[in-house]
Amino acid sequence: LQSNSCCIGPGFAEENIEPEEETMIKIAGNSYLVSPNLPDFHGCSPGWSSAFYGAECFDSEVHSYMKNLGKQKSSESQNIDAKKVELEQLLMIETKNYRKTIKFYQKLLQKEGSSKGPEAKSMLLKLRGQLQEMKSKVQFLELVKKYMQAKQWGVESCLLPTVIHNGRTNAMDVAPMDESSLLLYYNTEKHQCNNQNGIRVLQAGTPLGLMAYLYSRNAFLEGYVQQFLYTFRYFCTQEEFLQFLLDRISSTLSSASLDPSTSLTKICNRSFYILQAWIEDCYSVDFATNADLLCTLKEFISSKVAPLNGYGEHLLSLLENASSRKSGSALQYSSMDKCEEESEKERKTLYSLCKKLSEDVSRKACNFNWKLSKGMRPIAQYQRERPYTTSSILPKPICNSFTEAFPVSFAKADEVGPYLLIEYSAQQLCCQLTLLQQEVFHKCHPVHFLNSRALGVKDKCVAVQKAVSPETVSLKVCNLFLSKCIQDQYLLQLLRNADNISTWVAAEIVTCHTSKLQMSLLSKFLLIAKCCYEQRNFATAMQILAGLENLIVRQLPAWKILPAKVAEIMEELKAVEVFLKSDSLCLMEGERFKTLPTIPSAHVLAMHVQQLETGGFTMTNGAHKWTKLRNIAKVVSQVHAFQENPYTYTPDFKLQSYLRQRVTHFKDADISALAADNCANFHQIPAEKHSRKIQDTLRRMKATFQ
Repeated sequence: LQSNSCCIGPGFAEENIEPEEETMIKIAGNSYLVSPNLPDFHGCSPGWSSAFYGAECFDSEVHSYMKNLGKQKSSESQNIDAKKVELEQLLMIETKNYRKTIKFYQKLLQKEGSSKGPEAKSMLLKLRGQLQEMKSKVQFLELVKKYMQAKQWGVESCLLPTVIHNGRTNAMDVAPMDESSLLLYYNTEKHQCNNQNGIRVLQAGTPLGLMAYLYSRNAFLEGYVQQFLYTFRYFCTQEEFLQFLLDRISSTLSSASLDPSTSLTKICNRSFYILQAWIEDCYSVDFATNADLLCTLKEFISSKVAPLNGYGEHLLSLLENASSRKSGSALQYSSMDKCEEESEKERKTLYSLCKKLSEDVSRKACNFNWKLSKGMRPIAQYQRERPYTTSSILPKPICNSFTEAFPVSFAKADEVGPYLLIEYSAQQLCCQLTLLQQEVFHKCHPVHFLNSRALGVKDKCVAVQKAVSPETVSLKVCNLFLSKCIQDQYLLQLLRNADNISTWVAAEIVTCHTSKLQMSLLSKFLLIAKCCYEQRNFATAMQILAGLENLIVRQLPAWKILPAKVAEIMEELKAVEVFLKSDSLCLMEGERFKTLPTIPSAHVLAMHVQQLETGGFTMTNGAHKWTKLRNIAKVVSQVHAFQENPYTYTPDFKLQSYLRQRVTHFKDADISALAADNCANFHQIPAEKHSRKIQDTLRRMKATFQ
């Protein structure tokens, strides 16, 4: 399993990490290097897999491996520090070996072009198997490390009222409180990874109780922390959550000792752990959009934490690194403070190799045949005819996001027209459209898909009206977040980009001045859409489908002369659309999504979340339904899961520039107005038949007067 905070393929832990100030201490008769002040907070975010799989994220193999760590003999007692040291050593060794094998594999690939002997091919096959095995080992060790981190610094659920009490300074607030008044559980049968006869599962809780449950011993193991970070805005604001954490830190920081067994130390360390996980995972949606929240946090760290604890400098550095990144533009990978430019090239290489290694195993038919069609070849090129411009109809283009300005090397888009689309193959256009779509998708966050009704997103073909800008959208009565909760509106931009692609597809077709050219363009777009969904780029595939299903486009005469095999693709696309709408987690089935890149349809995903949001969020006693919030978190977690595995196509900047221009050119175009200016969009009656009809009419008229 991979998580967005511990992604193995693209971003390993750095080989040479300079440790903080370290001292030697004796543990169980052995000497280990540990930090005298700080616990290990490297990469605190639990990751999407924690929210998606919950307690099943860590299987029985992880549990048994964890038990055997740090024990040279079966009789030796288990020690968490000894386990950490042994695990770090194993992880470092396996990671180095994997990297060396990767480099050796790359050299063989380069030599394969010159020497095509059987020995080189057999060596490559052996290395492929070794790389897959080594990759699995590193992934497993990272999972064990995540499990080890998740077990630390929690308190028993019966002590959760103490967590709340420790953060209160007003004597009037210190009233007797028990767990039943904060949280509601239900019992289940024995869990497959638990030796207990039964376990309690959280069902509902008050906002204070749900925040306190973050300190539960099993909160990380159950996936609760990541699920909470995705969904807490339904029952508390960012300011309230931050204040809750800061109050716990303030009340325990000065009293916390190095002894990890004391309650104050556990509460203090867990508070820091949750705070860092929040920053790592949700900085772009909570802190980057709320200057007051960020200022409050920085001021607290500088004045309260830094003078007493060296961890304050680490937090400030983490915030600085996060703010220097573009909001949501970077892929959501492991620790935010270790991913710099040096590892970027290696990351792309490893992604590419991991993709190649898993393609042979993964490309098995599931609900649809994802293999590329053999008939997907470049369509015959057509000679340029008279240029066609529609500047009088089109609005003045405004560049943003997908259609932002880009260095131009082609002639002006309105002069070139659609002819360049004919010259390129469907495969080439699919790859570049996918890369452009990936650019936009990787800037979004799971939280962006929550509470979309308040942004005006509806279950229609065109989700967002073109005339509406994000700034003018008013939060209506259907707002499910708290009124003071600040919501990032990036989803509107994502949906508007999708609408622009659909408009571009329809506009390109209706502006073709011959039926033959229209037929060629229809075929090209259908083949591109087919290629896209076979490559699991469902976003672009559905955008093209929406453009082809435009009422004006569907009535074009060119459909009648379309080859039958190409016309069948339209039905395939509709079947894919039904498949995507059938289940909110249909793209997360099996193991394919872990090895093959995927881009979901943003509008379809938003509709699935809206369906889960239907109904009340609170019970009759006022407690918030955690089972409902957990299901929502599970669905939106797939955004981070898909972002973890990007496409590795080689970018064609010239073609991308052309595509950007064309999309911008037809942005907000009136399809009916464009179609009315083109005679190829109307059914033509043959001249002989038309003249014969006129003669017959005149003959009948003449007969009536005789």
